[in-house]
Amino acid sequence: MVYITQQPSDLLSQCSVTVGGATQESLSSGWACRSRGGRGCQDWSLDFLLRLLRAERVTSAAFGPKHSEVYFIMELTSDPNYRKLEQWYKSSAGNLNMRQMFDAEQDRFDTFSLQLTTEDGDILLDYSKNLINEEVLRMLFDMARSVGVEAAREKMFAGEKINFTEGRAVLHTALRNRSNTPIMVEGKDVMPDVNRVLEQMKGFCHRVRSGEWKGFSGKAITDVVNIGIGGSDLGPLMVTEALKPYSKGGPNVWFVSNIDGTHMAKTLAQLNTETTLFIIASKTFTTQETITNAETAKEWFLRAAKDTSAVAKHFVALSTNAPKVKDFGIDTKNMFEFWDWVGGRYSLWSAIGLSIALHIGFDSFEQLLAGAHWMDNHFRSAPLEQNAPVILALLGVWYVNFFQAETHALLPYDQYMHRFAAYFQQGDMESNGKYITKSGTRVNYHTGPIVWGEPGTNGQHAFYQLIHQGTRLIPADFLIPAQSPHPIRDNLHHKILMANFLAQTEALMRGKTTEEAKKELQGAGMSGDALEKLLPHKVFEGNKPSNSIIFKKLTPFMLGALVAMYEHKIFVQGVMWDINSYDQWGVELGKQLAKKIEPELQDDADVHSHDSSTNGLISFFKKNRS
Repeated sequence: MVYITQQPSDLLSQCSVTVGGATQESLSSGWACRSRGGRGCQDWSLDFLLRLLRAERVTSAAFGPKHSEVYFIMELTSDPNYRKLEQWYKSSAGNLNMRQMFDAEQDRFDTFSLQLTTEDGDILLDYSKNLINEEVLRMLFDMARSVGVEAAREKMFAGEKINFTEGRAVLHTALRNRSNTPIMVEGKDVMPDVNRVLEQMKGFCHRVRSGEWKGFSGKAITDVVNIGIGGSDLGPLMVTEALKPYSKGGPNVWFVSNIDGTHMAKTLAQLNTETTLFIIASKTFTTQETITNAETAKEWFLRAAKDTSAVAKHFVALSTNAPKVKDFGIDTKNMFEFWDWVGGRYSLWSAIGLSIALHIGFDSFEQLLAGAHWMDNHFRSAPLEQNAPVILALLGVWYVNFFQAETHALLPYDQYMHRFAAYFQQGDMESNGKYITKSGTRVNYHTGPIVWGEPGTNGQHAFYQLIHQGTRLIPADFLIPAQSPHPIRDNLHHKILMANFLAQTEALMRGKTTEEAKKELQGAGMSGDALEKLLPHKVFEGNKPSNSIIFKKLTPFMLGALVAMYEHKIFVQGVMWDINSYDQWGVELGKQLAKKIEPELQDDADVHSHDSSTNGLISFFKKNRS
């Protein structure tokens, strides 16, 4: 961050400049000659200041609390703290050997771990098995402050329109604001509306779960089908899977997202029209995949119900388009609202979470919100050095921008969390898969990584080979609860699971030296040429980074805290990379082209309006579709 502060002399040459904490006596002569007659800083327009500093790769600016102060955010790679860390990486990173550091630093775990005490148990973040030392971490924190992470954080919580390409605030934190502190958007407190929708959800959940809500034949609801896509599907699906142990007394939940008819057909085949409730999740009620699936579900339903008035008893909407909802046949009293400051991939905390609340009960849903709110408070108040989302974010930046890591693995050792990585594929990749900075220039560094993963121990028998002995650096987060909801056979299964969790992170860090591998082979009775040929294949380089996240038990509260922790990690990385983490224009181009192609598939005529590949694919499809 650059601070330019007007001095009493009111001359450009007397303006002091602070760059990353180091003050220069005056602006460079290159800036001075463009001073428009030597007028003071306060006389410049913001546009002029931006043009003036373009050569210095300053990407954005804002006026400070005093008219004489202007704050400039520099492009990441031009930031002096980035350059300092880059120089350190080039000269010293090759000497970072975790095995040696653990041997030399008896307190390494204490130095590089963080324990968070929540009202629902502790969370331990052990980041000691990373390619860092105290000097590296200090430079990362300096860089975070330099690019304005703390200021950006306050803007988000204050309801400023940080999603500037869509002119929207980013306030999923308001949805779980259990303190009920006013949160203002354009001068209006949003909390009364948030609480009104929560009360509406609470009443509806009680009616359905108690059996008070009846279908057209007088039977209670046993199954709920959530029809949505993207954030209207991935979040509720992940949470309902993760919190199955809390679903007693609730209806079964099903999720249909794909426009592929197989998804809908296979789901409907298992349902009874008399006892099924459909949730149609679409803010505009025009999303093609969702509305097509909803119309198909309605046709299936009416074949049995015969009466269109029965639709109101079996369909509810999560939307803001009351006319469209009414035209569909849904009573607008059963339309649950959310707002444009709720991004799709951050919407499970809103009415989009209705399927969650129906499945696990509204009390548990409130605990989910409470856990996220706890993490919001931690993220907002903890110093960067003790801030879990910030630490995770900076470690990610360290690997992406310096070690050129292309992917990040999320590895939950809990079968209930089997959709956790898939959920954050959207959360992370749709948020930070951008190459344009906030000022509209192309980045000259890497941004969001590919996020992937599967639950342990399944992944160990699938892709861990690549992490251990492949040629790519793959940082990984390992997550596990200390307690199992199913302690069968005297908790034997969970003990084995925990042993594997611990062994994998140690193995990735330590590896296996040539000497250790040779001794192991000799112990197995091998010698001579046979040993020498096999030996290099048994060596593990180690030095593979990982974070270990252990929590007491996977409860609604704890899941909320974990999800919010990763949400804020994504936010911090977006600030570091100077990108807008809250739009998703990359989703639109394919949709636009699909609308052009769909009419071309209606007949058997040859198509020549695309490139030769697309034309050829269309031709093959037409010849083979019947």
